[in-house]
Amino acid sequence: MTVKTKSRYGVRLTLVAAVIAIVYMGAGWLKDSFLKKDVLQLASTSAILIDAATGEVIFEKNANEPLPPASMSKMMTEILVLDAVAGGEIRWNDVARASRYAAAVPGARMDLLEGQEVTVRELFDAMTIHSANDAAVALAEHIAGSEAAFVILMNKKAASIGLSDGALFGNASGLSKSDIAAYAGSAHKRDTLLTAKDTAIIAGHLIGKYPEVLAVTSRGSVNVSTQRQTLASTNLMLADKPFAYSGNDGLKTGYTPDAGYCFTGTVKRDQTRLISVVMGADNIESRFLETIKLYEYGFQVKGKSGLRTALGF
Repeated sequence: MTVKTKSRYGVRLTLVAAVIAIVYMGAGWLKDSFLKKDVLQLASTSAILIDAATGEVIFEKNANEPLPPASMSKMMTEILVLDAVAGGEIRWNDVARASRYAAAVPGARMDLLEGQEVTVRELFDAMTIHSANDAAVALAEHIAGSEAAFVILMNKKAASIGLSDGALFGNASGLSKSDIAAYAGSAHKRDTLLTAKDTAIIAGHLIGKYPEVLAVTSRGSVNVSTQRQTLASTNLMLADKPFAYSGNDGLKTGYTPDAGYCFTGTVKRDQTRLISVVMGADNIESRFLETIKLYEYGFQVKGKSGLRTALGF
């Protein structure tokens, strides 16, 4: 009986091919397994991580479940303000007058007084950095005449950028409708609902169309004329903050009792920018700690993708 044997060179080629195949398939399998099972063991209700450049979903957990996003919905208010400026409808140095409702809206505030006049620029920075609800309402009323009319614009924009059928904006600030129902002029008919995937799409549209907004979201505080002290950013992952993460430069926190603690973040390292969303975390700290988990995993996966590219796949 004749036994055929491989040459030493052929064996080496076979082994190399096998190793390359394992590396190639392993990176994809690792990502797919994370997508199918929450092996990150996130405690939050919902989460997603995407590649900002391609829209690739790197990780998700209950990402298609409509949930209250709290102040993360202000990213849509930011988009509409930026659209209005870009379209010449308003200017940054325009002056907006605070209504009685804007001056009374609860939650995070820049302490507007009824009738007070503040520039669009100052309102935008206070809303974006400190999540000021009074600033969001003042901007909505300045652009559309009323918060209810502004909400119509928000929902039209939601449809135009491809949010899910369940996506719904109820007001300009992200507060629960019960929080503002007592105020004349408020839009309190419906609560805002977004999926984690919807929220990531909004974030991607915001920084994709208006990358200059990152110069605002990366600031650790904002000075406003309505207060003697600076107002701190609510993003505790920025430089010199308790959960500082290198490359993080935004985007938006959120909290209501119904929504829990939420955070839409973005981070860039080298040529890779990630967008993360965490919804329904139990406390302030966990929304940032879970975001760190997402970032660490995301850069691991993108690194493995880079290895595949280097091997010629």
